[in-house]
Amino acid sequence: MNLPLFIARRINGSEDKKRDVSRPAIRIATIGVAIGLAVMIVTVGVVFGFKHTIRNKVVGFGSHIQITNFSAQNTARPLPVCINDSLLTAIKKMPGVRHVERYALTQGILKTDSDFLGVAVKGIGSDYDLTFLSQNLVEGKMPHFSNQGKDYPLLISQMMADKLHLAVGQRVNAYFIGNDDVRARRFTIEGIYQTNMTQFDQALCFTHLNIPIKLNGWEADQCSGAEVLVSDFEQLNVTAEYIVEGVNRSVDKYGEILTSQTIYEAHPHIFSWLSLLDINVWIILALMVAVAGFTMISGLLIIILERTQMIGILKALGMRNSTVRHTFLWFAVFIIGRGLIWGNIIGIGITLLQQHTRLVHLDPASYYVDTAPMELNLPIVLLLNVATLVICLFVLIAPSFLISHIHPARSMRYE
Repeated sequence: MNLPLFIARRINGSEDKKRDVSRPAIRIATIGVAIGLAVMIVTVGVVFGFKHTIRNKVVGFGSHIQITNFSAQNTARPLPVCINDSLLTAIKKMPGVRHVERYALTQGILKTDSDFLGVAVKGIGSDYDLTFLSQNLVEGKMPHFSNQGKDYPLLISQMMADKLHLAVGQRVNAYFIGNDDVRARRFTIEGIYQTNMTQFDQALCFTHLNIPIKLNGWEADQCSGAEVLVSDFEQLNVTAEYIVEGVNRSVDKYGEILTSQTIYEAHPHIFSWLSLLDINVWIILALMVAVAGFTMISGLLIIILERTQMIGILKALGMRNSTVRHTFLWFAVFIIGRGLIWGNIIGIGITLLQQHTRLVHLDPASYYVDTAPMELNLPIVLLLNVATLVICLFVLIAPSFLISHIHPARSMRYE
């Protein structure tokens, strides 16, 4: 039988009304652990949710890996590269690749009777993954990019629609400046999307793949490049290495050199900004663990002082200092355990409440999202529980040595 655990259980389950001092101390210690864990769960949930939401939006506009013309990295002008069916098939067979799709970009001006706006028109085909755009569609319908009717379809952002006072079903004139001429096209607004990613929403609209190709004067098998989606984002760099070995520095039939870049390399400023959030998380975690630890230290000291007479009796009966210390450390485990239970209820409850109700709103112009995104990661929650328990017990080891200084003869007369 584990004697320290047995005594700790008896102490924990006792209802001694004379213990007027330790009872509030135990409550304060429990509340300190609960608040600390709840704040940690909410903080980690917000940071993980925010990082993954922003990452998914950036990936939605540019995929995980882009294969483009090597010279296109040094100029803002669209440059073509030949991505034929054989190359697409070869990329699809590479380890970690989930989907490959071609795209074409051109630059133009959308003009109405009252205003005009410079935009980047992205042409996509029937094989394009429309999941992201469909999730962020706010008006109209998703154009059928596999068919080209009499009117050129266009998917624009809510920001463009507000600036140009456009609505679904309206037509808008677009002008594209070539090498020696200006080409005009008349598009029909079929859908409006909104992602709150300002740098994309204010400039990027979507149409058929062959429209930008023709406007740029390219061949039918040329495009701006290919976008690659990976099966596992955590293995992005591994998949990128396979593409580097199989695609980079190869030359197409028009003499253009192919290169590739990951989403991290294409948008380093966004991911550098997101990585700064990790520092805030570690600071908050450290502060909350410190709060829980200090409340537990103060609570344990009060309990030891109040139980001085009991400690003296146990020592007089022959119990060693280490056994008495283990008894009170087991008692601390019960207190921390109650705090962890309440902390999980509060932290997970707030996370689920925000996920289902979206009560907390944010300014999309500053945060790229209109509500606070929260993600419940159960392995991380379990890790926080274990880490809180271990760290709190560790910081209680030193205060528990106070028991070694309690003399049995004097303590039994202690009131």
